[in-house]
Amino acid sequence: MKKLTHDEISLNRSTLDTLESVDKLPVYVLLDNIRSTYNVGSIFRTSDGAMIKKLYLCGYTPHPPKKEILKTALGSTESVQWEYAKDAKEAILRLKEQGVKICALEQTSKSLTYYSLKGNEFPLCLIVGNEISGVSQELIDLCDFSLEIPQFGIKQSLNVAVAYGIAVFDLRRIYDIGCDGEVGLNKKG
Repeated sequence: MKKLTHDEISLNRSTLDTLESVDKLPVYVLLDNIRSTYNVGSIFRTSDGAMIKKLYLCGYTPHPPKKEILKTALGSTESVQWEYAKDAKEAILRLKEQGVKICALEQTSKSLTYYSLKGNEFPLCLIVGNEISGVSQELIDLCDFSLEIPQFGIKQSLNVAVAYGIAVFDLRRIYDIGCDGEVGLNKKG
């Protein structure tokens, strides 16, 4: 085993020129009232790594071109399709009209563990809420379901960017495996 060089890793990767032709994960992500520019930058970078469909920055969530976002995102603000929407509820209702299932990354009375989702739940929109208060009840009321990451320590939650990373990469895994548990079922090619 040897560590791959940057050039070796970059082979066969999408570029900004070819990004539109790539089959993206049918996941929209909605950030509602995130406070930290560094969390937003980190979420951009993770979104690029999982190759999500689109990122919505809502409420007072900071958005590019803030230098702290750009520094943390490392260019992913160019590779991830994003939109600022002042009203999260309006953005969610537009997605619902397109047949997108709405899901909060939040602990609720009926939440599912993040790894128990099935491949037939796509396309979906994952709502990620404020670092302190989480996803608002107003937005939870619009959700089809919620996902939570079980907590085993004395804290009740994870950093928002960390929690998002765990959830979105498991969504990537679930999508790639598909409804029947067959690897590559949802992949083109």
